[in-house]
Parts: sequence; C-alpha cells; structure tokens
Amino acid sequence: MPESANQLTVDDLYTRHGEKLGLEWVAGRQGGKRLIVPEESGDSAPGVVDDDLDASAKPGSGASGGFSKPSRQSLVGYLNLIHPHQIQILGDVELGYFASLRDISRQDALRQLFGHKPACIIISEGNAVPTFLKRKCNENGIPLLASLLPGKKLTESLHYYLASLFAEAVTLHGVFMEINAIGVLITGPSGIGKSELALELITRGHRLIADDAPQFSRIAPDIINGTCPEALRDFLEVRGLGIINVRDLFGDGAVKSNKYLRLIVRLTPLDENGVVKFDRLEGSYRTRRVLDIEIPEITLPVAPGRNLAVLLECAARNHMLRISGHNASTEFSERQRSLIEKGEK
Repeated sequence: MPESANQLTVDDLYTRHGEKLGLEWVAGRQGGKRLIVPEESGDSAPGVVDDDLDASAKPGSGASGGFSKPSRQSLVGYLNLIHPHQIQILGDVELGYFASLRDISRQDALRQLFGHKPACIIISEGNAVPTFLKRKCNENGIPLLASLLPGKKLTESLHYYLASLFAEAVTLHGVFMEINAIGVLITGPSGIGKSELALELITRGHRLIADDAPQFSRIAPDIINGTCPEALRDFLEVRGLGIINVRDLFGDGAVKSNKYLRLIVRLTPLDENGVVKFDRLEGSYRTRRVLDIEIPEITLPVAPGRNLAVLLECAARNHMLRISGHNASTEFSERQRSLIEKGEK
C-alpha cells in the first residue's frame, strides 16, 4: 500500500472514535500527529525501528508534521516489548507487571517500550495511570490515553475500526442496497433504470446504502463490506426528478450505512430480437470476482411489463436459499429423474 494511503493520526483516532471508546487524553498531547499505518507498511521487521530514525531522538521532539513513519508493527494489542504493537494496551496485568519490577528493571522495560516508538498507549479498565508513565509519555511525545472499557473490548473495537479503514478498497458503478437483509449491488449500463428500480424497492421497505459510486473494502478473507462516500450519503439521482434525499423523504429506516456484499444483479436490455439466451434451469447464475472474492451475479433482462422489483426480491430470497443449501434447479432435476426411473420400473 502506498505510504500516503489510509494513514491515521492519533488525533484522528481520538476525534473519530474517542467518544465511542470512552477515551480520555492523559499525557503526550504533543504527539497527536503520530501515524498509525497498515501492518504491511514499511520495510522493517516487526519490532525494529527504521534505520533512518535516530534511536536517541525523542519521537515527538520535531514539528507537528515531522513524525517519522512507524516501523512495520501489528496494529493493536496488549503490552509486548519484543514484537510491539502500534497501539499498546495496558490493563490490570500489564500495570501489575510494571509495579512488580525494581526501579532498574522498570527503567529497562520503559526504555524498550518507548524505544519502539508506539503510536500511542492506552490504559484500559479505568485503571489509575502511573505517574512515571505520564512523565515518560510527555518526555517522548507519545500520546497516553485512558478508557473505562475492558482491554478485550477495547482491542476488538480498535481492530474493527482500523481493519475497515486499512482494507483494500474499490469503487463500483451501481446502486448498493439492502434487500431482504442481504447486500445487493444493482449494476448495468447508464440509463437502464437502476435508480428508478432502487426507488421502487425503497417504497417496498428495502434500504439504500449508496447510489452511483458505492465503495467496497475487503475486511476479511471472504467478506466485502460496502459503504457510501460521505458526499453521496442519503442521496439518489432519479432521471426526471433529479437528486432526492431518501432519508428526508422516507425516514431514517430507508437508509443504511453499510452492508456486506452478497449478490450482484446486472440489468441488461433485451437484444434486437427481444430475446436473451439463458439456461432454462439455472438462469444466468454465475460469479464475478471483486477484490479476489467470487461474488454471485445474476443478469436480469429489462423489458416493458417486467416487474423488476419483484424479480429482484425473488433473486435475493432465492440466493439466501442457495446459501442454505437449497437449489431449486437441482431439486427439479432430481425429481424428474426419480419420476422417470419409477416410470421405467
């Protein structure tokens, strides 16, 4: 990933998620511009400071824009002095460990902790923050935050936020909706009626996520999450009506912030003979590769008199049945074969 892509400062983390995570800034306020970067960034091995960093220099001693890029480290985890995390979580056990050390051993441990230049340190579970830790964070310009949340909950939440932010992403043309509880991307050539179909589906109780340019990111080996760019949120362009605000027109229940992509429906016009060739049993069921994940895709021909909203609802329900192991075409074929065999006997 490029060095400038999807980077997050501690200031940004605090602003975006500080309230949700109950974060309080305790010390090291001057280190707010320190970067949190994807785990694959950098060329250094885990736990090794980049060669161009002066090990004796204080991490926050430069100007606000002079913070060096962190070495290649995992994102979040409990205190680890050997393979450090960019965000080090200190709970009861970790603070108890520091308290049990003699002064010289504690200084050695702190030297290791700050030598790796973490992006920030977070005290969990509402523990009292040791004075020596406040002093070292102020001296080294390392942000020190505190939260009432348990360490496990704090770690899981931060992993989720950061994984979503740093995930590989792509923008696809179409309308992304939640239909019958699954994420469906409606695609097709410009002017074929995607937005009109989306509007009809909204009136039938389904929810809009993004129109025109939904963004998809791979947040797990087999999961693609779809969201809407901030500038397009709640808006839908309908030819003849222009831009409409779906939330204002239909209420909060008509929109959703994100959904996992489970199905792609491609609208296509009928050919000049009014016929589109499909398998009579399987229809147009195939797959499309998105971010190296195979996503099922169905093609629906558009023609006067076809109720596309009903067809799309049926496609979503049928896909859910396929996921659970029920395939109507297979069941139909087996039933016919069974009847034929009985007739022969």
